[in-house]
Amino acid sequence: MRGYILQRLGIAVLTLLGMSVLIFALMRLAPGDITDIIFESAGYVDPADKQRLRVELGIDQPIPVQYARWLSDLARGDLGKSYRYDVPAWQIVKPRIPITLELAAMALLVSVLLGVPTGVISAVRQDGPLDYVLRVFSLAGLSMPSFWLGMVIILVLVQSTGWIPSMTYVSPFENWRGHLLQFLLPAMAVGYRSSALLMRITRSAMLEVLREDYIRTAWAKGQGAAAVVWRHALKNASLPIVTVIGIEFAFLIGGLIVTETVFNIPGVARYLVEAIQWRDYPIVQNLVMFIAIVVVLMNLAVDLLYAWLDPRVRYGG
Repeated sequence: MRGYILQRLGIAVLTLLGMSVLIFALMRLAPGDITDIIFESAGYVDPADKQRLRVELGIDQPIPVQYARWLSDLARGDLGKSYRYDVPAWQIVKPRIPITLELAAMALLVSVLLGVPTGVISAVRQDGPLDYVLRVFSLAGLSMPSFWLGMVIILVLVQSTGWIPSMTYVSPFENWRGHLLQFLLPAMAVGYRSSALLMRITRSAMLEVLREDYIRTAWAKGQGAAAVVWRHALKNASLPIVTVIGIEFAFLIGGLIVTETVFNIPGVARYLVEAIQWRDYPIVQNLVMFIAIVVVLMNLAVDLLYAWLDPRVRYGG
């Protein structure tokens, strides 16, 4: 087991190192930099002033030097200084990370509570009326963009009740009920789409397991439906389900841009677009690197869950 964990940790470190190179290089491929944006509306600009600003920001140095400095600072927990706001990047990034993590966790919880049970029921009731209803329900979830569904929810609430969730961020320490209501609607909109995918994966995995010999043996021994379906079948069908849950959570961290914009939630994904427009390298690099770290850690967690759920993976790895 120790060798398996060390192997996965080594792969995770190498992946993050490769991602850091890719993120840094792609940022520099975009035309212009922060000095061009600052001076673009100023008409004639003294080249000396522009060069002085580039030196002050440290973007006059060769690309390898900038990368090495960024990686060194990142290893020490120093995220650099925002070019746009002239404050440490951590001061801007820190308050936004918990907001996006909370929204992603709530959306994932909705998707799991909705997707897994409906997938199991759909598999057990294969080709029955309930199965067809649930399959249409999941297909609708895959077809509707979450941000569009969020706007529909807001319009329906305004039209039917005259109430709308707060469009200004409400801290849970100030008003936990208002905070919960503000996050519940986007979490439901995003979670519904994720639950549709999770439901279809769960149904497919369950159908394969329910045809296995040991499941037929369990039925023949007279075990109850709950024990056969939820204890035996679902446990053995859990590997692809766990994979999708991990991938979906990683996707939600970086894929909430439009949803956060629609509900005016000041999270990481929404601010990332603004930082890209301003070529604010420290902010963009660190936010994208944060998303990459979440993706790699979620994949690592899924690998470790594989080893825990199925000993064959542990001993074979």
